[in-house]
Amino acid sequence: MTQAMSQSNPSAPSYYTASARPAPSCAALAGDVTCDVAVVGGGITGLSAALHLGARGFDVVLLEGDTVGAGASGRSGGQVLPGYACGMATLAAHYSAMELRCLWDMSREAVQLTRDLISRHGIDCDWREGHLDTALKPRQRVELAALAERMARDFGETALELLEGADLAREVVSPRYCAGLYDGDSGHLHPLNYTLGLAHAAQAAGVRLFERTPVLALEAGPAPRLRCASGAVRAGHVILAQNTGRPVLDAHLRARIMPVGTYIAATVPLGAERARGLLPGNASVCDLNFVLDYFRLSADHRLLFGGRVSYSGMTPPRLAASMRERMLRVFPSLGDVAIDSVWGGEVDITLNRAPHFGTRDGRVMYAQGFSGHGMALTALAGKLMAEAVAGQAERFDLFSRIPHRAFPGGPWLRTPALVLAMLYYRLRDLW
Repeated sequence: MTQAMSQSNPSAPSYYTASARPAPSCAALAGDVTCDVAVVGGGITGLSAALHLGARGFDVVLLEGDTVGAGASGRSGGQVLPGYACGMATLAAHYSAMELRCLWDMSREAVQLTRDLISRHGIDCDWREGHLDTALKPRQRVELAALAERMARDFGETALELLEGADLAREVVSPRYCAGLYDGDSGHLHPLNYTLGLAHAAQAAGVRLFERTPVLALEAGPAPRLRCASGAVRAGHVILAQNTGRPVLDAHLRARIMPVGTYIAATVPLGAERARGLLPGNASVCDLNFVLDYFRLSADHRLLFGGRVSYSGMTPPRLAASMRERMLRVFPSLGDVAIDSVWGGEVDITLNRAPHFGTRDGRVMYAQGFSGHGMALTALAGKLMAEAVAGQAERFDLFSRIPHRAFPGGPWLRTPALVLAMLYYRLRDLW
C-alpha cells in the first residue's frame, strides 16, 4: 500500500514540504509594536505587499497565524497564468473596453512580475515556461478556438496557439484530449519555495515577520490596532491578506468568500525519459471541465496531478484512490506507478469568481477571492496595495470597482446552497 492509499488526512505535509528550501527564521510576536503598515497573512499576497512596501522604505510588520506558506500559497498546483477565474466576459459588464484591456494587461503583468521577483531575488523555485488548456470533447475544442480568436481581437493577444494532432502531442501525450490552447508566456513553479523566497526577500527589505501569531481582533480607527494573544500591533495602515484564514476579522469580507477544498497527488519519480514521454514540452496542463484535472512535472520528474473539489468542507471519500483513477484516465500507461503522497488545501472563491479588492474604514485594505487563479495575481495584488499605501491608488481602485455580493444562505445555509448549485456544473461536464 502506498503512502497515499494509507493517507487519510489530505492536509498532511505535501510533496512541496518534503522538497522545501530552508524557511526564514521568524519568531512569534511578544509584546506591543508599532509600524507604518501591518500585514495579516504570510502567503504570496501578504509577502508581496510587505516586500514592495519595504522596498519603498515603509516600516512593515507581517503577522502569520501558522508558518509562511502554510496555506494555499504553498500548497497549490503552482500554475502561473494570466487572466481571472471569472473570465473577461464577467468583467466586461462593469468596465469600458479600455479599462477591460487594462485589466487584461495587468494580468499579463502579474505573470511577468512573478518572473521578475524570482530573478531579482534569486528564488530557487523550479520556474518553467508554458501552459496548455485542453479540450476533452468537440464542443470544448470550439470553445478554445473561439477564445483564441476573441483574445486576439479584443486584447491583442498573440501568445495563444491552438494545437491539434501532432502539434498537441508535442505538449501532452494522452488519448483524452482532442485540442489544446498553448500559452508560452505562462509557466509553473514550486509554490512553497517561491513563497519562502518572497519571505526571505521581505526580511532582507527590513520587514519584521512574525509566525504562529494569529490575529484575534482588528480594532479600527485612525491608527488601527491588531490584537494577538501575545501582544498587539498598531499601524498607520493594515493590509488583510488572509485567504480563508481564521479567525474572522471582518464579517463583511468573510461573507463574500467561501473556502473550497482542492487536492493534488504526487507520483514517485518517473525518471526524465518517462516523464517527458507524458509532457514533452514540460508545460503545465489544465482541462476545460468545471471539476477539472490539472497537472505538471516536478523538477525531480514526478507527475503532480490535481483535481477533485469539495464545496462542503468534507474530504471526498476514497480520495487517494479516486485521484489515481482520474490520473489513469489521462495517462493509462502509469498503471504500474505508485502514488507517493496526496494532499489538499483550501482556496477562497467569490460568488462571481472575480477577485475582491477594496478598503474598509479608510485605513484597512484587503485582497481576497482569487478563486483558484491566484498564483500570479496575488503578487500583483500585493504590489497594487503597496502602491495605494504610497498614494498611487488608481490601479488598485480599478479592481475595487468589481461588485461583490455575499453568498446566499447566511453563515449556516450558504455551504449547502453552494453544494446544490454546483451540481448543475458537475452534470454539464458529462456532455
